[in-house]
Order: sequence, then C-alpha cells, then structure tokens
Amino acid sequence: MKIESVNVQVFTYPTRRVSDSAGHSHPGEESLAKMAMLTITCDDGSAGYAFAPPEVIRPHIINSFFRKVLIGQNPFDRERLWNDLVHWQRGSANQLTDRALAIAEQAIWDMLGRKLDLPVHKLLGGYREKVPAYGSTMCGDELAGGLSTPEEYGRFAEQLVARGYKAIKLHTWMPPVSFSPSPQMDVRACAAVREAVGPDIALMLDGYHWYSRSDALYIGRELQKLNFAWFEEPMEEQSMASYVWLTQNLDIDVIGPESLSGKHFSRADWVKAGACDILRAGVQGVGGITPCLKVAHLAESFGMDCEIHGNGAPNLAVVGAIRNCRWYERGLLHPFLDYEEPAAYLNSIIDPMDAEGFVHLPTRPGLGEDINFGYIEEHRIAQE
Repeated sequence: MKIESVNVQVFTYPTRRVSDSAGHSHPGEESLAKMAMLTITCDDGSAGYAFAPPEVIRPHIINSFFRKVLIGQNPFDRERLWNDLVHWQRGSANQLTDRALAIAEQAIWDMLGRKLDLPVHKLLGGYREKVPAYGSTMCGDELAGGLSTPEEYGRFAEQLVARGYKAIKLHTWMPPVSFSPSPQMDVRACAAVREAVGPDIALMLDGYHWYSRSDALYIGRELQKLNFAWFEEPMEEQSMASYVWLTQNLDIDVIGPESLSGKHFSRADWVKAGACDILRAGVQGVGGITPCLKVAHLAESFGMDCEIHGNGAPNLAVVGAIRNCRWYERGLLHPFLDYEEPAAYLNSIIDPMDAEGFVHLPTRPGLGEDINFGYIEEHRIAQE
C-alpha cells in the first residue's frame, strides 16, 4: 500500500461568519467563503481527507513538500512521515507551517481509519465514547442583542445552560471593538455570567492575549472571587516568564500555551518552568494529531490535565483517546448563529451534543466527517 496522489480541491460555500480587522469571527451578512479539501489517495483506492483554508495548503506547499515527502510511501509509517515533513520545515523559509503539517497528517489518519473501518480515536487508543462539552463564545462585539454588554453575555449564558452545557468559556472584547481592551469590562462580563448561571456551572475566561502583567493579575484575582475554573491566554505567550510569575501569584488555574509555536517541545518547557497549571494543545496549533498526543501524554506524566484547543474532527478524536482532558471545546457560539447547522460541504456536524451536555465520539470510520462530495464538486473553483 503506497500513497499515489496528493490533490487539493478549492470550493466556495455560504457563511454568515465574518472576520474583523484583527481576524476575530463575528456574525454578519451571508457571503461566499473559500475552503480547500486535501485528498491523499493510495494505489489500492484508499483515500483520506482534511479541510483547510486554501492559503494554508496552496500549490507551493503541495508541490514542494507534501508530494515530495508522501508519494510512494506507506501511510502506516505515519510517525516517520510526520518527522520527514517536520525536517522540511527548517528549509521552507517558514512556508511549511505547523497548520499545514497538521492538515497533511489529518488526511493520513483519516485514510488509515477508513482503510481499517475504525474511527480515528479508536486507532489512537480509545478512552471514552462521550465527553462533556463547554460552550465557547465568540469574542465580544458591538451588535445590539449580541455580545455587546455584560448583561448580554449573561442572557446568552442562560440560553447555553438551557441547551445542556455544564460549562461555558467566555471570549471577551478585543480590538477593533471601540472600548477594548478593558480589564474592567472583562470582569463585569464574567460577573454577569456567574450571576446568571449560578454556582454549579464551570466557567472559564480566555482573556485578551496582550494584557500587561498588572492587568492579568487584576483579572485573575477577580476570577478567583467568581470561582472560575481557569484563566487562559491573558498575556503574550512568547513571554514564558510572565506566565511563571502569573501562575505563582494566582490560585486559579492558569492554562496554556494555546497559540505558542514549538509543538510538544515548547510545552515541555512550560511544564518544567511551572508556567501553567493545565497544559494546552490543539491539533492545528502544534502540527498534527501525533504531536498533540505527545503533549497530552507529557502532561499526564506530570499529573496535569491537557485541555485540547478548538473544536472539529481531529481535536475531538484526540479528546476521545486521552484520559486527562475534562472538556471538549464546542463553538464558537453566538446568539445570532446556529451552531447546529452544518456547513454546506458537510451533511451533518461532527459534534452533535445531547440534552445533558455530552458530545458523543463519531462512529464513522476515519475522522468521522460526513462529507458532501457532490456539493464540493459542484462548487469547485480550482484543483491542484
């Protein structure tokens, strides 16, 4: 069994999510967005799929790295193939990103699961069949009735609890919102949500990630009074020393790093330095399912939880395969958007949640995505 081809289809689909000037998602008018589907096919007809923005897996990445490393290789040698791709990163002038690396590896895992007729979380060493989800909000905005005031956060939190969520994570206001960043507004929103949902719902805050040490300390101490479960990314994560200092000065759990590069290596440094209480990793951020598992097992070795960053099929597969992760991040959520409606290129969402707040691990083979291949073909605008 050898990899025979690596191809990309770029297509359009309708969305009501728009990005502000800083890249944060908000509700907006419906427009057409672009998505790319990577397909890796073997000589026996087996195939695996993964989705990414077209810019991440553009032709240069496919031709110079993916095809050069993968074609002619046995996909079951996935550890070696991942390391071979990592080897090419140094000489790629930063073109072969960790996110691109993750997409290639996702497609390989998807292929192996489809070949063996097993969900990927079972191939990884299945630990559970369901996981409690926390509702992860979009960033704050200035949309009346949306997430523009602390009171609106409180009302939305009530809706999420009624839907079944037992935990909620707030993303508060960030530039270009006119009054942000504001530690005081962040705290007011957190207090409004705690008052709205009562003492038994777990709450977390993903803070503005360029606050000063003084602002982060102020917010963290207020979160302690509100009995929040964790405090996430309030400062620039490249300053590990700042997180060591913050962790030493707060009783609330500090979680990280989320967006820091460096795969499992940088996370090992954070553990050794005592820069966090809960480790953080996501498949796309650390370069694939393989390094994400390495991070989770690293944390386990030190008696730490590792909360997986982000939703989607690959992150859900990792959550299903490890013990030391309490929650699945479901979102991003907003009063004006229906999370339960799948994107047009999928027949169903990967993470339906029951009335008790549990997401059940997919039973379809591979990563479990229910892909609408007909839609993708009909709306294809480019193929590599």
